[in-house]
Amino acid sequence: MHSRPTAGIETPSIPSDLESPRAKLVYLFLSTHGEATLSELETGLDMKKISLYSILSTLCERDLIDQDCERYRLC
Repeated sequence: MHSRPTAGIETPSIPSDLESPRAKLVYLFLSTHGEATLSELETGLDMKKISLYSILSTLCERDLIDQDCERYRLC
């Protein structure tokens, strides 16, 4: 049986050095939504802001995401 890729749907790639499942989730959310505020991430991922602050800080330090005022997006 051969599997065919679904036309028009791209599978986002997650950096291999991301080990935390929550960091991968945040990265995937941003890759599919383009950009988001902390509140949008909190609601969309059902995560507490305190956890998101830590994850977003780490992703910014690794130059995987960018912060512009209150919005986050992939680099």
